[in-house]
Amino acid sequence: MTFDTPITIALSKGRIFKQALPLLAHAGIEPVDDPESSRKLILDTNHARVKLVIIRATDVPTYVRYGAADLGVAGKDVLMEQGGEGLYEPLDLAIARCRMMVAGVEGAQMGDERLRIATKYVRSARRHFAAQGRQVEIIKLYGSMELAPLAGLADLIVDLVESGNTLKANGLVPLEHIADISSRLVVNKASWKMKHATVMRLVEALREAVGRGES
Repeated sequence: MTFDTPITIALSKGRIFKQALPLLAHAGIEPVDDPESSRKLILDTNHARVKLVIIRATDVPTYVRYGAADLGVAGKDVLMEQGGEGLYEPLDLAIARCRMMVAGVEGAQMGDERLRIATKYVRSARRHFAAQGRQVEIIKLYGSMELAPLAGLADLIVDLVESGNTLKANGLVPLEHIADISSRLVVNKASWKMKHATVMRLVEALREAVGRGES
């Protein structure tokens, strides 16, 4: 496809970037630089008007919301935690799939007592337990959640689970399902209006790639 206007796409390194590459390739977009070896934070592509901005996963919605990027690829966990204000979310890219779960030691009590929950997903955890009418104390952590119940810091954790192997290796089990997580295409609202034709062509090309299972 051709690009009539400049387009900037925000991506994060790692799993999301690698799984997004085939989808972008279907839309005719390929990075000139390798983000794993390049120190550049703005990567050129085979289209002079298309740039890729490489940032932290949690920063993608912010860059798109404030117009520093026209589009981005963000995990649903990040969008749930930050809220989707100022963004359109037109497409589930069906990549980087996992589940947001409540986990703890096997046989952990889930009664009426006030539980301590360790997580970096504070808003999502609070919403989940509030919807059940259960009072909890949320402890925000940034590192390995699995340690919190083992060290006596928390009763339970809320975290992303892919295979469950990390939980199992640390003597924990998934206890409650909160949400299925995958990465979504997000679009700046002003870009959606001002660059609508170009953005929509890109969205449709990505939708076609998802439908073909090219991730």
